[in-house]
Parts: sequence; structure tokens; C-alpha cells
Amino acid sequence: MNSAVTSDTTAADPVATVKPFQIRGRFFTAVALRLAGDADQDFYKALDAELMRMPHFFDHAPFVIDLEQVHQSITDDSLNALIEGLKRRKLSVFGVQNGNAAQTETAKRAGLLSLPGGRDAPLDRVETQRREAQRMVAERKGKSAAAAAEPAAEPAAAPAAKSASVIVTEPVRSGQKIYADRGDLVVVSSVSNGAELVAAGNIHVYGTLRGRALAGVNGDTSARIFCQSLDADLVAVAGLYLTYDDYAREHLKKPVQVFLEDDKLRVDALR
Repeated sequence: MNSAVTSDTTAADPVATVKPFQIRGRFFTAVALRLAGDADQDFYKALDAELMRMPHFFDHAPFVIDLEQVHQSITDDSLNALIEGLKRRKLSVFGVQNGNAAQTETAKRAGLLSLPGGRDAPLDRVETQRREAQRMVAERKGKSAAAAAEPAAEPAAAPAAKSASVIVTEPVRSGQKIYADRGDLVVVSSVSNGAELVAAGNIHVYGTLRGRALAGVNGDTSARIFCQSLDADLVAVAGLYLTYDDYAREHLKKPVQVFLEDDKLRVDALR
């Protein structure tokens, strides 16, 4: 007589599983559209002109509507009309900030997020940001001087700085955003229109630089941008920026470096 032995796996038995997702922090640069008045015909005319002037700059860029200057005047109907007007222009509107309670609720019903007021980045050259950048640089220099006074801390600094750099060996495609949060960003290839490079330190591109490049985003005024061929929609260092129309013609599609000098952003040829 043959007997069959079976084994049933119960819910209590340990089963090896693979977690179906990962949660990671991610940094993005959002474009804040700060209204200074009603979103009327003149507003849309000026907006359309800007979209035509820098079409690649706004491609795939996340948009936030900043209501700080109009939160007492803009109505629910006009806010809804503004949201629809921006979406019709293929702008990726995902949130509002600095609105009152009614405006925030209107935005939520339209599927947008309510965001806290963020710190202005390269699209706004306000004096308060420059002071913040200078304070952060001075604070970092103070910490560096204190660390240099401690012999034990000095040997560990070199490998930490090296590991903070990010090296990208493949072309950066449209829609990609690469962020080096503690050091330099090095791209050993070209960068496409609609891509974005963001670095706390320097940015090096050993190819054509298109899209957007933002160096020294934590306030490092000594940061620089180097590229073999300048064709970018926007370059920025520590909050000060230049757009494509600001470049001298002799610098386009040529090897250049971008840096701050006397609180102004300069583009010089690499020799």
C-alpha cells in the first residue's frame, strides 16, 4: 500500500517576500508663478510671449501658483479660470501657495496641492535671497575654519567630499532632473532640452549643455558651471541666473564657464 504525504502551508508559515515599492526623498525645482494682479487678457498675452520666448524652459517643469500678492482680491471663479488657462497651455500645474482658506479649498477641489511658501530659487533675484546665500556661505566658512582647528577631523574630510560628487556617464534626456545635494555634478555626455541639472557645488558638462543648469543652489557663490558647448535655456549660480537671450552670441555653442563676480553672473570662454 502506498501512502501519499502532503504538506499545507498555512498563513503562519514564514514566506520570503520582496517589498513591492521603495520610498525615497527626491528634490525638484518648481517654477512659481507669482501673480501681481488679475489674470486678465494682458496677463495671458504676457505669459504667452514668455512661453514662446523660452519654450524649452517650461517643458515638464512643475508649476506652483503663488497667490501672496493677490490672496485678498482673486475670487474662486477667477482662480479656477487661471488653473484651466494654465493647463490649456500644457503647463504642469500641481499646487498653490500663500492663498487664503477659501482659495486653498478651491485649489484642492481642482486637484492641486496646498504648499507652504518655499524659498525663491533662480527665477527671482530678490535681495533677501542674496542675503540668505551670503549668510549660508559665511556660516559654512566658519564651520570649515573650526574643523581645520581640530586635527582629528581633518583627515576624514577628504573622502567625504569626494563621495558627495555625482558622476553621470549617460546622456541626460528631456524630462530628467539630476541632483547633487552635497557636491559637484559631472556629466560625461550631453544634456537635452527639457532636462535639469542641480548641484550644491559645481556643474561640469563634457558635451553640449541644453535645458537648465543650477549650481550652488545652497548658496555657494564660489560654484561654477563648465561646459563644452553652451546651448542652455537657463544657467544659474547661487540664485542669480541668465537665460538663452542673455548670452553673448560668441559664447553660444562654445566651451564656457559661468561664475559670479561682483554679484553679477558672468559667462567667459574657456581657453
